[in-house]
Amino acid sequence: MEVDAQVVDFVEQNGDLSNDDADTNNNPSGEGDGMNGGPLSALEGRITRKAKRRLRKSPSKETPPVPMNGVVAVSQREKNMRKSRSGRGRGLPKKGGAGGKGTWGPPGLYEENDANCQDVNDPNYDSDAQAEIALKAITPKLRGEELQDMVEPIIQEYFEHGDTDEVAACLSQLNIDGSDRHEVASVAVTLAMEKKDPEKEMTSVLLSDLYGLKVVSEIELEAAFENLLHSLPDLSLDTPEAPSALGKFIARAIADDCLAPRFVQKFKEDLHEDHMSHRALDGADLLLNMKHGMLKLDNVWGVGGGRRPVKVLIKKMVLLLKEYLSSGDIQEAIHCLKDLDVPHFHHELVYEAVYMVLEQFETVERVASTMAQLLKTLFDSNIITIDQMNTGFRRIFTALPDIVIDVPHAFSILEKFADISRQQGFISAQLRAEVPTRVRKRFVSEGDGGRLKE
Repeated sequence: MEVDAQVVDFVEQNGDLSNDDADTNNNPSGEGDGMNGGPLSALEGRITRKAKRRLRKSPSKETPPVPMNGVVAVSQREKNMRKSRSGRGRGLPKKGGAGGKGTWGPPGLYEENDANCQDVNDPNYDSDAQAEIALKAITPKLRGEELQDMVEPIIQEYFEHGDTDEVAACLSQLNIDGSDRHEVASVAVTLAMEKKDPEKEMTSVLLSDLYGLKVVSEIELEAAFENLLHSLPDLSLDTPEAPSALGKFIARAIADDCLAPRFVQKFKEDLHEDHMSHRALDGADLLLNMKHGMLKLDNVWGVGGGRRPVKVLIKKMVLLLKEYLSSGDIQEAIHCLKDLDVPHFHHELVYEAVYMVLEQFETVERVASTMAQLLKTLFDSNIITIDQMNTGFRRIFTALPDIVIDVPHAFSILEKFADISRQQGFISAQLRAEVPTRVRKRFVSEGDGGRLKE
């Protein structure tokens, strides 16, 4: 029997194996292995079996596996490899290299995850890769003091421009909670109570227009006036006439069809012991039940400010100046001018003051100094602006040809008063240079028929 070279080398290294135990199953007699039947065959059989056992226990790392009777011994290194042992496939790693303990997964796995990273604090966050993410702005609901802080500037600005559509547009941009929408009317009425009658009239108009534009509803207006009735003790601390003013607001709202007429009787029954609330409701009931009350409620706040006729304003300003000339009380004159509430018409006061100086030519020095003192005080306190002052003087310059018919010395008196005004500092040097001077006519002779000298 031909023996493999590796088996022979194994025999040479391990010496005689005759003392090893024989395989009792295959050769119990210790003679042949069934092929040649001699002692050598039995020895070779034992050597082969011994070599197979030793090779299975400690395979050589340097020599390839030796086939023994058609069976190839598998080394420990080959046993731990991940390649398929079935002999099929291309010999690639299992699962594309993504399987097994301690692996990083398939190629490109983390690059794909990094592209979807949405945490701005993550080092792999890429803002350009988030372009497909749609963000929706959420405006929080306005309530309580935050709502009042947003509505108050809108109402204060309305007192300046008087545009109710602008107020409605500003309120529509606010995210007001439905349960707190009545606070808009409450804030408007509260601010108006601290103002004069023209602002109160503007507030009544605002409530009517907001109701017509469906910015506030009747239920919300009822809730607003109910809150105001309960808060009258606090409002009366700053505004003593708050109960009567609130009664006028309620009556005007009913006349404008913003509130139902049952509102007054309903809250009279609910508020039994509140004296101030009953005072306000009684005032509203009295205004509603008077003869032609609904028609008269249109002017419940009176006609003030620029809504009054121009002739009425001129007459009041003339009376103001005459009282000042007789009393000399500048503070009273300033108070009366502010009560007129027509800052855009102050140039009329300047015109009338200068015209009175031109008329009083007999006591021109006293009247001129007194009027100059009043105009200077009004100018320094910014009650009369530089534009209104210039407009009033220029109106005198334009009307001087007609004034000189009644006041022959008007040109010379105006020049003197302009010098005083320039010294006091309430007119500019440019305006002083615009003062017209009278042209003196020179005749050739008496026999020339009045012909002017060329």
